[in-house]
Amino acid sequence: MIAEPQLERDRAESALAAASVAVVIPAYRVAGKIGRVVRGLPEYVRHVVVVDDASPDGAAAEVEPLCSQRVRLVRHHRNQGVGGAVLTGYATALALGAEVVVKMDGDDQMDPAYLPMLLLPIMRGDADYTKGNRFLHGYALGRMPLARRVGNFGLTFLTKAATGYWNIFDPTNGYTAIHARVLRLLDTDRIARRYLFETSVLLELRRLQAAVRDVPIPARYGDEVSSLSLRRALLDFPPALLHGLVRRLGHQYFLYDFTAASLLLLLAAPLLLFGVLWGTAHWYFSYATGVPATTGTVLLAVLPIILGVQFLAQALALDIGSVPRRPLHPDLVFPEADSRLTHRSSLVGYLERDTGDEP
Repeated sequence: MIAEPQLERDRAESALAAASVAVVIPAYRVAGKIGRVVRGLPEYVRHVVVVDDASPDGAAAEVEPLCSQRVRLVRHHRNQGVGGAVLTGYATALALGAEVVVKMDGDDQMDPAYLPMLLLPIMRGDADYTKGNRFLHGYALGRMPLARRVGNFGLTFLTKAATGYWNIFDPTNGYTAIHARVLRLLDTDRIARRYLFETSVLLELRRLQAAVRDVPIPARYGDEVSSLSLRRALLDFPPALLHGLVRRLGHQYFLYDFTAASLLLLLAAPLLLFGVLWGTAHWYFSYATGVPATTGTVLLAVLPIILGVQFLAQALALDIGSVPRRPLHPDLVFPEADSRLTHRSSLVGYLERDTGDEP
């Protein structure tokens, strides 16, 4: 008699084998590892797309002997960054007719045994996009140095605020899966080509109101050195995330809709601005003249700030409650003649438009 856990695994693999699953692997400086990654993918993965992003270490030569009807190697003649490589892989996977597309790195840190955990929520219609989270297991956080842990928490909070996905953690995790119907809607002009790729995808998914879910997947660490430097995390990410936050709030609450949160933000902004400017001006006047500010003057500064903070907190609570829960892809149908699918910023036709490289 087959044990129940084994029976569940067999059923899951049967369901995955019936679907058209593609795995996209950007390859840059992963010689010695990329071949092991490709060979380790389970049989139910129908398409494997390896994108050689002009890697100087011979990674492509390691993949060439593995090429087949299942495994395809796409070459970039110039380096386009991880985002550019993945977008090329996404476009190739769509052209191959993939139903769900997974993105894995070529450094062998992402265990293919966890692929069903990424794929099944999408195939069941519970999510449009799934991503790994290394820190849902406490031991992973415990192994991380304190400074890096604090930085990760700060980066995560800024990403949550910018994207509006308050339900996720580990935002730079690149082990992801997305339904092809949602993938076709991504605006490639809004997606970063390099280190902000994962975050920019989340920003674009939030614009579409796609449902995103975290999946607990531990990383397999070897002798790899992280390419995410402290300087980049401190200087490059915060301004980009602030820009993403402002753009998201403008689109979500003022351009495409107007809700109670919109009204609260409109009330909070002038109150906070007036309170801070009024208080600062009169503090400076008191400091320069030595004349203490009157009670009324202080109240005129404090009360608007208190009200503004309260309105802002209520708007934040409403924003947290507005995280998309209902997936888009079950309701998406694309007529073949729909001209919007060939818009220059969509993934349809991306290979010809942006790469000039031959698959």
